[in-house]
Amino acid sequence: MSPSLMHLAAFVTAGPGRPGGWRFPGSVPGWLSAGYYQNIARTLEDARFDLAFFADILSVPDRFGGSPDSQLRNGALGSMRLDPLHVLSSMGAVTSHLGLAATVSTTYAQPFTVARSFATLDHLTEGRAAWNVVTSFQESEARNFNRDEQFPRDQRYERADEFLEVAGKLWDSWEDDALVLDTEQPLFADPDRVHPIRHKGDWFTVQGPLNVPRPPQGYPVVIQAGASAKGKDFAARWSDVIFCSHASLESARDFYTEIKERAATHGRNPDGVKILPSVAPVVGATSAIAQQTFEELFDLVPPLGGLSTLAYHLDVDLSTFPLDERLPDVEVPGVEGHYQEVKEMTEREGLTLRELGKRYGGRVEGGFIGTATEVADGLEEWFRQGACDGFMVQAPYQPGGFEDFTRQVVPELQKRGLFRSEYEGSTLRENLGLPRVQSGEWANRVRRATEASR
Repeated sequence: MSPSLMHLAAFVTAGPGRPGGWRFPGSVPGWLSAGYYQNIARTLEDARFDLAFFADILSVPDRFGGSPDSQLRNGALGSMRLDPLHVLSSMGAVTSHLGLAATVSTTYAQPFTVARSFATLDHLTEGRAAWNVVTSFQESEARNFNRDEQFPRDQRYERADEFLEVAGKLWDSWEDDALVLDTEQPLFADPDRVHPIRHKGDWFTVQGPLNVPRPPQGYPVVIQAGASAKGKDFAARWSDVIFCSHASLESARDFYTEIKERAATHGRNPDGVKILPSVAPVVGATSAIAQQTFEELFDLVPPLGGLSTLAYHLDVDLSTFPLDERLPDVEVPGVEGHYQEVKEMTEREGLTLRELGKRYGGRVEGGFIGTATEVADGLEEWFRQGACDGFMVQAPYQPGGFEDFTRQVVPELQKRGLFRSEYEGSTLRENLGLPRVQSGEWANRVRRATEASR
């Protein structure tokens, strides 16, 4: 893909998602149906999106007031989440180009299982699999996996580093030509080209080899969303795509510059790390109609539903603070990027915690509200101003938000020469402009990380 073209990914929720959005008349509640996700997949592929991305949570969050009540009652972020790998399998069956990204935590999974699952998905979709790597940060998640409390942040990232190393070794345990399928000899797979990995580390002992041949992409595309210092370093080392969230063009541009510099420090081509900030456009035939739609959506957002989601993201019990005062400075065990976003929002607009909850639940990242032309203007500005390589498009309500964007904004972007009209390749890496990963790349990443730390 030409550097002048942006990438588009869709943030799809295997559940109700945004508090308030599921109540909007344009929302279709088919979250337990394969057909619901298959229709979204077709919509995205028809618009030539790079990929569909599913976040995941391994608990019903209970950080707000020590109870899951506010999540469940308001249909907030973690009130219901289907297993994204199964959802993606159903979407892969009705598409041929759309990339398929699932979130899997390195804190509560094992490398062999994850490497096997994504290698399988990559084969079944002919090279369209992507793994969103998360380290998990909620005590409620730890309690679902035989732990009384979560690992400290540093340990989570240490485990994640080794997890990625082991996954890379397992994907490389089959040479590219190891599957022979010679019926005459017979020789199904050449034993000399399939290797045990014999990994023994601080966190994992894995014999190998994998029982799935090397993935079509070499490694599935790796996505990450770290915004802390540790997270940024991890992302710059391992990620092909970085998903982020910003309250302004300026903060997005600063993040973009920093990540590209960190990637270069790790000996990587900065163009090989694609940065996609989150946007949630509200599109209308006129500016007034778009604004009215936004206001209707915003009115449906319960403040406690938004605060409950923010409490989950920050891993801070926000119920302990007065609702009609500003959010104070707090230590954030959770997602540092979301804290910087709401801190910037609070300081800029003087929001009380109650107002912040409503804003966070109904936020439109980047402020993209308007006609297709106006939304495209905003996206073009961010793209041309060096704030991103494209966007992670969230729908304020599903599936209608994706339909509005793909039918109205995408043609405008195509008309401006900013987005593809046809897919360039057959694999996700090809469509992202990324090379196939050569065997042994995990060792290069580990070596470069060691050199960068000296």
